[in-house]
Amino acid sequence: MLARVLTSAATGLECSLVEVEVDLAQGLPNFTVVGLPDAAVQEARERVRAAIRNSGYPFPMRRVTVNLAPAEVRKEGAGFDLSIAVGVLAAAEMVPLPQQPVLFLGELSLDGSVRHTTGILPRVALARDQRIGTVVVPAEDAAEAALVEGVTVIPVPTLLALSQHLTGERPIPPAAPGTLADQPDDEGPAPDLSDVQGQEHAKRALEVAAAGGHNLLMSGSPGSGKTLLARCLPSILPPLTLDEALEVSKIYSVSGLLRLDRPLVRRRPFRAPHHTISHAGLVGGGTSPRPGELSLAHRGVLFLDELPEFGQHTLETLRQPLEDGLVTISRASGAVAFPAKVTLVGAMNPCTCGDYGDMLRSCTCSDAVIRRYPRRSPRRTWSRRVQAELPGTATGRRGVSTYARPPPLGVSRYAPTGHRRRRNVCLH
Repeated sequence: MLARVLTSAATGLECSLVEVEVDLAQGLPNFTVVGLPDAAVQEARERVRAAIRNSGYPFPMRRVTVNLAPAEVRKEGAGFDLSIAVGVLAAAEMVPLPQQPVLFLGELSLDGSVRHTTGILPRVALARDQRIGTVVVPAEDAAEAALVEGVTVIPVPTLLALSQHLTGERPIPPAAPGTLADQPDDEGPAPDLSDVQGQEHAKRALEVAAAGGHNLLMSGSPGSGKTLLARCLPSILPPLTLDEALEVSKIYSVSGLLRLDRPLVRRRPFRAPHHTISHAGLVGGGTSPRPGELSLAHRGVLFLDELPEFGQHTLETLRQPLEDGLVTISRASGAVAFPAKVTLVGAMNPCTCGDYGDMLRSCTCSDAVIRRYPRRSPRRTWSRRVQAELPGTATGRRGVSTYARPPPLGVSRYAPTGHRRRRNVCLH
């Protein structure tokens, strides 16, 4: 007998429908999966066989062939387990298939429980776009799937519970639709710019960068507050709208970074990669392209501390994505695009030792080193920016105060790009 079950495959942030065809034929017992599966999908044979047996059903002792169509699309991950198991049970006439189209998503454990699967949010959105009214997901992913409106979400804890739902013995109630107001905010207080004392001109630079969507480059000696000010930048950015929150949550869902108890990203992302990161880790890449730190900071802030220590080639890869707001990764099998609309913030010392220009400590670098050190960051990447030079700080009786009063803000020139006008603003 032949059974057909719907599921989906994810390539980057784009998802496509996959039809799981299961055929039971006479012959020696065998279990074959075809349709361009990767190693994780091939291993589904053992998980499905054990899950069916431990759920109280006999595994068919026949020749089982599973085809994942279309065959030219690469199938990756363990999210096909549940659909394959339902197809095997339906082909063996142990459970009936629903009359209306249903999308099955989930990974199976050996005991038959349904485990968390990455990329639930974009896959449920695909079901809505394809007018599939019902989606079966793991119970722990129900809150994430319920964020998509217009789709009935059925949370299943085990394969046995799903089979009883399909036979009508114990129907599973659908998950309640989720809204932005129902989602809890992230734990822990975020750094706030209003709590920072001193460095008024640097805070003014942050305000200009936040208001105009400009990139920001801060230069100053160690301890002048560059990292703290960068972490405070999201506090003065406007809150994420529902569409923006869903857009960011899809990226985190595909990357496996979305928390189960907080399926919606409410705060603007702040990413601070180490300077030893590779260009693939920064902009994305790999054999199966994955979002990099640039895409994980979408709609938020990407902070590059110790900017001259980053590799020249790594920083050069940022130039085009910053201009387009999009990262396109091309492979022989196709191209994948990730959004990358970020506010780039860089921090650097004025010299190798970091004491150049400090009023209390003397610099030990030569003049050639002082001139050469800032040039290690490519100028083309930072051609449109707000630049602030932070003086050293000292602690007085009333807290933190700066050594010198900064001059007023000065605008050097305007440079239009795209639909937004970016300014080169230099604060000395």
